[in-house]
Amino acid sequence: MYNPTVARLTYRAVLGRRRAAVLFILPGLLLLIAVAVRGFSGVDDQVANNMLAGFAIATMVPLIGVIAGTGAIGPEIDDGSIVYLLAKPVKRPTIIITKLIVAIAVTMAFSAIPTLIAGFILNGNGQQIAIAYTIAALFGSIAYSALFLLIGTVSRNAVVIGLIYALVWEGVFGSLIEGAKTLSVQQWSLALAERIAADGMVDSAVKLPVAVVLLTVATVGATWYAGQRLKVLKLAGEE
Repeated sequence: MYNPTVARLTYRAVLGRRRAAVLFILPGLLLLIAVAVRGFSGVDDQVANNMLAGFAIATMVPLIGVIAGTGAIGPEIDDGSIVYLLAKPVKRPTIIITKLIVAIAVTMAFSAIPTLIAGFILNGNGQQIAIAYTIAALFGSIAYSALFLLIGTVSRNAVVIGLIYALVWEGVFGSLIEGAKTLSVQQWSLALAERIAADGMVDSAVKLPVAVVLLTVATVGATWYAGQRLKVLKLAGEE
């Protein structure tokens, strides 16, 4: 279910010059702010907690997920070059799984690693904050990649839809409206961080067992449906 050739082409698309530049901006900004905050405020567990929750998990992870998830397949569908890949003797579910693995790897690399480094800069992993938010970023990366990969297969406006989801739903509704919090990848991820961090440091609106189920269902369901969507794409000359 993994094709090295498809993976290489996908990495090249996701890490192209323009996308790579955008991918480096948010992690770079996080680390820059972390260094500045540590320099001005010293070690402060609450400041570290607020920054990693508000910037890393609520903003950086979903936005990088948008770039990696939609970039793994959206541009190929938009410009029609996907037909060359579909014409190859590669099963379409294999294409989706491979592209998902690439999207997850890129999202994790550009979100979880900077989150871990920023956490250690801010307070040296005091109260297990750095590790907690890194785990949240890792699992959030999986779900976001699957969801945004799916969006890339169903719409030519995948980036716009992804940004609306990440900034409006996750950033506004998923943080402020109680009912919407249950359907927020951010809150599911925070449930993992809440279990790892010291008591009272992280607060999630979703209990851990529910969060694990929802993360799994969202990831598997989005991946499966993306595969189904790719199956119905017709090549020129197909009946």
